[in-house]
Amino acid sequence: MKCPYCGFLESRVIDSRPADENSSIRRRRECLGCMRRFTSYERVEGLPAMVVKKDGRRQSFDREKILAGMVRACEKRPVPMAKLERIVIDIEQDLQNSSEREIYTSEIGQRVMDELRKIDQVAYVRFASVYRQFKDIDSFMTELTKLLAER
Repeated sequence: MKCPYCGFLESRVIDSRPADENSSIRRRRECLGCMRRFTSYERVEGLPAMVVKKDGRRQSFDREKILAGMVRACEKRPVPMAKLERIVIDIEQDLQNSSEREIYTSEIGQRVMDELRKIDQVAYVRFASVYRQFKDIDSFMTELTKLLAER
């Protein structure tokens, strides 16, 4: 493991423990060159899942993109980061457990919107406005009306 501080290639593991509800392992390491400590995470590499974009392009699944979109939607909202990470872990695990190796962005986006609707309606509307690309105030009001009707 390369030290992020000095670039030395050897380190020793000080502590290991499960992380992200046993989906990864957190390792506390100490560089044998500069003696500074750092943390690494190990995740089991599954079969690569491909995401099919709206225009038909395919790219590998990136959990960080989903998390970044939800973090932006939840900015200045009382939503714990742990809850957002749990949603991403659940989506990723469902994808890994699925027999399908491709998933459409529309399915991922709908799943994220469903989860955000449960935890914070303002975050849901923010995410939906970007994801569904509301063109005008009428489409935005239609979505708000649906949300109010569900209450």
